[in-house]
Amino acid sequence: MHIGIPCERRPDEYRVGLTPAGIELLAAGGHACYVERNAGRGAGFSDVDYERAGARIVYSPEEVYGRAELVLKVSRPIAEEVEWLRDGCILMGFLHLAAGRRERVEGLLDKRVTAIAYETIQTDDGSLPVLKPLSQAAGRMAPQVAAALLQNDRGGKGILLGGVPGVPPAEVVIIGAGTFGTAAARAFLGVGASVYVLDHNLARLQQLDEMHQAGSGLVTMVSHAFNIRKVVRFADVLVGAVLEPGARAPIVVTREMVQSMRPRSVIMDVSIDQGGCVETSRPTTHRDPTYVEEGVIHYGVPNMTAVVARTATHALNIAAWPYIREVAHKGLDAALGSLPALQRGVATRDGRVVNPALAAALGLREAA
Repeated sequence: MHIGIPCERRPDEYRVGLTPAGIELLAAGGHACYVERNAGRGAGFSDVDYERAGARIVYSPEEVYGRAELVLKVSRPIAEEVEWLRDGCILMGFLHLAAGRRERVEGLLDKRVTAIAYETIQTDDGSLPVLKPLSQAAGRMAPQVAAALLQNDRGGKGILLGGVPGVPPAEVVIIGAGTFGTAAARAFLGVGASVYVLDHNLARLQQLDEMHQAGSGLVTMVSHAFNIRKVVRFADVLVGAVLEPGARAPIVVTREMVQSMRPRSVIMDVSIDQGGCVETSRPTTHRDPTYVEEGVIHYGVPNMTAVVARTATHALNIAAWPYIREVAHKGLDAALGSLPALQRGVATRDGRVVNPALAAALGLREAA
């Protein structure tokens, strides 16, 4: 199979779709790998590293896309990249199509692209094996981002997350006790913050509670609207981490709730890659990560782990490799037949939307 690894073209995206180690494994299996020049530079991989692993370096995006039967990306393709894709090719990456432009999905349909979204590859127990390590990394990053945004020089309240003796710590509210929420709670507790975690799944809350001893600073609550309304009023940091695989994130924090927050508080909406779970949220970038609305600092960077690109790329490749290997070695049909989790990751195929949540979110053709 001819496999292409292009440069990522979204702002501040330093990750890459495959490491040299992955190239070496594919090349050993007889596959031809084409890597766009400098594709791995942001993650610390040189063109020489890729060449030594068995890749051929190409010098234009048109060539890497034009040669590839299988394209390995990190983030959703922009309009130009959709144009460059070969008809009938396979595209794998974190696509988040429900939050994208309708015409982008229609472009994939017109080209009969089989789009496999890493974030919806789902095992029988409901876990998301490729998304998980990136969510863990983002959760562990959350306190360092929040701590900076609370500083006076960033427009914040001037609060230290962990406080000091005689001065209480920051109050952190996390809505969503999934992989990100659990990792973020652990990290915020680790720096001494008071942490409230809300979720509609009582089993998750029980599991989280059992992970932390009494007196750790953790409070768990069911995410009824009246509980959310209550905690956002005193939150110094509000983290939205709501996920419905393949669908747009539901709005769980309304503008009215945001208006009740104290001035210069911080909202981090990490559901923004799926449209956001806070009514006042919109996407931002690492270069310009925040804006102020209703007197509250909003952070909405969708590719949060892009600035820890080497760690994130290694984590992505480890998690995605079993699925990449099956597609490359066995072909698409056999891979989908042997891996039900991979089948659940298919968003579009043969000119149709085959993920029901995506079809419902974008009002496109009815799922097959």
